[in-house]
Amino acid sequence: MSGGGPLGSLRRIGAMMRKEFLQLLRDRVSFATMIMIPLLQLVLFGYAINTTPRHLPTAVLAHENTSLTRAILASLENTKYFAVTHHPRTEAEAERLMRSGDVLFVVEIPAGFERAVRRGENPSMLVAADATDPVASGSALAALRTLVDTAMTRERFIVEGGPRGSGLEDQPPAFEIITHARYNPAAVTQLNIVPGLLGTILTMTMLIFTALSVTREIERGTMETLLAMPIRPVEVMLGKIAPYVMVGAAQATLIVVAGIVLFDVPVVGSLGLLAALTGLFIVANLSIGYTFSTLAQNQLQAVQMTFMYFLPNILLSGFMFPFAGMPQWAQWISETLPLTHYLRMVRGILLKGATADDLVYDMAALTAIMLVAMLIAVSRFRQTLD
Repeated sequence: MSGGGPLGSLRRIGAMMRKEFLQLLRDRVSFATMIMIPLLQLVLFGYAINTTPRHLPTAVLAHENTSLTRAILASLENTKYFAVTHHPRTEAEAERLMRSGDVLFVVEIPAGFERAVRRGENPSMLVAADATDPVASGSALAALRTLVDTAMTRERFIVEGGPRGSGLEDQPPAFEIITHARYNPAAVTQLNIVPGLLGTILTMTMLIFTALSVTREIERGTMETLLAMPIRPVEVMLGKIAPYVMVGAAQATLIVVAGIVLFDVPVVGSLGLLAALTGLFIVANLSIGYTFSTLAQNQLQAVQMTFMYFLPNILLSGFMFPFAGMPQWAQWISETLPLTHYLRMVRGILLKGATADDLVYDMAALTAIMLVAMLIAVSRFRQTLD
């Protein structure tokens, strides 16, 4: 073909540009991915991610209900770091709330506390913190002593009967706050990251493996052979998922062993319970990946869908940023993600010794997500067969 000079070259380039734009517009999944990923990142990082979490769920075990106790609770909530959500009646109930992850802090005010303050006996108030995520608890603990002590200093003239400016402000604090970082007292980052990596790696690999399963059959031309076989859609799905369950189990075993050997991750709870819940998590992710496989028209679209789903999983689940620091709407979204519930379970079992009774909610939520994903996958695969 003759050159036609610079003008002809520009026309040919323009024709190629139009062709590419038309092809891009026809590939709606790719076009939507290019638009949605930057928008999703902007919304999540701008609104949902908060590295200084506030309004953290707190349980208060108060053995007396006095004016000083109420003043302490008001001062706690005025710091904006604590939100009193539970009032357990016993230490065992408070322990269960922390082990299950329902609260991050337990504040215990002993009996006779106000009387001891009035007598100048300098009593102690205990604040136990769930330190499995040092970022979530660290800032609150750092602010606790200064802010609460300052608030109580303003209250002391009421308790002691002294007027403002009487010199009482220069006396020692009326009571002592003892903080106890539970489960990770040294604030070792690896103890939080390594269990989280178990769920993150499984999510990424399980989604990608199965998201390519049906589209690979279509692109290779083997789907026709599969359709000619006397096999049901659910049997096809289970047959494709089963090998990856074993692959995921091998990955999980490798990560747990490496975490114990290389990073000294403790195993406080039951490894059998961890294995069972890991299997449930793997099947849930495989079902979601299989659904993507039935929605995508080619392998590229399947990978794009996987990435779109993986991004909110890693940002909203509590793996990279504190879950409690996210706004309410972001927490609602994260509750629909399997990784959110699995991270709570794996950290609870390894670091806290959580039992099945402590993890009932997360187990039920993960099971529901798995069943919904499997139902959608089977119905979508039937449409593919038709």
